Amino acid sequence: MSITRAAEELCLTQSAVSRQIRQLEAQLGTPLFVRGHRSIHFTPAGEQLFRSADAALLQLQEALGRTATALAQPVTITASVGVAGLWLLPRLGRLHARHPDIDVRVAASNRLFEHPARDGIDLAIRYCPPQGAPAGAVRLFEERLAPVAHPSLALSALDSSAALADVCLLEFDRAETPWLHWQPWLAARGLGEARPRAVLRFNQYDQVIQAALAGQGVALGRTGLVAGMLADGRLAALTEPAVPDGCQHAYWLWQPGAPAPAVQAVADWIIAEAATGPGC
Repeated sequence: MSITRAAEELCLTQSAVSRQIRQLEAQLGTPLFVRGHRSIHFTPAGEQLFRSADAALLQLQEALGRTATALAQPVTITASVGVAGLWLLPRLGRLHARHPDIDVRVAASNRLFEHPARDGIDLAIRYCPPQGAPAGAVRLFEERLAPVAHPSLALSALDSSAALADVCLLEFDRAETPWLHWQPWLAARGLGEARPRAVLRFNQYDQVIQAALAGQGVALGRTGLVAGMLADGRLAALTEPAVPDGCQHAYWLWQPGAPAPAVQAVADWIIAEAATGPGC
């Protein structure tokens, strides 16, 4: 109930506020205020308009607050422990450089979320055959293998029983993916009866690669995941990469929920990263 205080709050002059009020009254064809000596108060029409406008502005303020809260929610990506650690995490710096205003949460888990949208998952990287990919999933890249080792081991090939006898094989001990085991790979190359010096077994694929980086032996490298390490020389491939026998699996990106702008931006970035090649 003060033109002067209203003008101060709006960072306007008193005359500017008074002029706006007069223009509004002229537009409506009725006075909104009764003006007294250094005071004003509403007319009945002004009181009615104030109550309606105040309620509408409060409703708008609440809606804006809810929208701002929704936009502040991070984009949550789920992937297996190996895919998250070896492929996704090394690339997140580029995502932040491209979209600095988008917060990302990585949910690394080998558990398959049956209801990802209900569990707060925005994007899921799945490893499965085409018939197992969810509807609408985008194929990122196929599975390809090559033996990999740290350069300090000075290995150039793994093509004979004699070569195998001097090395330790690093095994990903997961029954559901037999094409990632050493025995089928060796058998396909006529080395099924060869015996390595030792075998170390791990239940997480990123552990296999960490052991290879430490020079503890030779791993079957999933080149889509370790190509960055091959490119910068941390690991060396002993053969050309190839699709393993019996493997139809590939890596897929699934967006289970509605295409919110931030989620779509991250999805487009992941697809673009996969399209430029598997290297980091």
